[in-house]
Amino acid sequence: MDGQYYALLIDADNVSARYIKPILTELSKYGNITYKRIYGDWTNTQHSSWKDELLKNSIMPIQQFSYTQGKNATDSAMIIDAMDILYAHDVDGFCIVSSDSDFTRLVSRLRESGKTVIGMGENKTPEPFRKACDKFTILENLLNEQTLGDTSGESQSAISKERIEDEVVQMILENQDDNRQTGLGEVGSRLVSLHPDFDVRSYGYNMLSKFLEEFRRIELVKKGNFVSVALKEDRGRKKDIDKYVIAVVKEAGKNGIELSVLGNKVYEKYKDFKIGRYGYSQFNQYVKSIVHMKIEKDGTILKAKYVE
Repeated sequence: MDGQYYALLIDADNVSARYIKPILTELSKYGNITYKRIYGDWTNTQHSSWKDELLKNSIMPIQQFSYTQGKNATDSAMIIDAMDILYAHDVDGFCIVSSDSDFTRLVSRLRESGKTVIGMGENKTPEPFRKACDKFTILENLLNEQTLGDTSGESQSAISKERIEDEVVQMILENQDDNRQTGLGEVGSRLVSLHPDFDVRSYGYNMLSKFLEEFRRIELVKKGNFVSVALKEDRGRKKDIDKYVIAVVKEAGKNGIELSVLGNKVYEKYKDFKIGRYGYSQFNQYVKSIVHMKIEKDGTILKAKYVE
């Protein structure tokens, strides 16, 4: 992310000062922070915990008086500043830190202008704001990571592991149809595209690879520096299916059996059979992987034959 420049805008009314160091550390992973501004009514004693942090971290406080009871004037100030920075054309993205959904439209507008928007907020942050961002990070996860707190439990707001596993399996199957491997980086990117608030730290992990290793149907395959994600082959089940295929083809005799007929027999006997689980996108590829099996063309028909 070298060369990327970000504007950090913090809503002091909805974020605690205890998160500032984790926020700055996390955002530094994406690029350089050129604007660091925080908005609130600094005459209000509830913001006193922020004052030392502003000096330590060179964050510019923007004073916004609360002119009307119950109205959040901070929102307007942040939005105006964000649009001024947008039109100055000197940042590649924004980091909006708030647990308030009032900034959802602002995030959408910034993204419409081609800017990357990273959102950060507490677990209570409403879903519309999370989904509007390119990436949303839960602040409690950052605090746990930095203080080495309790990372063993799953966040209550996290997407279920079962849903994540189903989505990763679908990615692998889609790529297999195009004869492509599924890289670890691609999985991470696509999960964030599907769920901007996806973060392995919500599940007690600090690496995507460690998180995926826990799934029953998925395995990581390392070849040199490239790590791919593949479906875990049920070797015992495949051996059983292979034996059945050989038996059916042998029984058909030297003329073999039509591949479509063989496929129907396999799917009828093994109701949950899916070739994608074994790394193949087509049934003929699966059959050819079996020892002594051969696929031949008889006119326009594909046949499976047993060869010694």
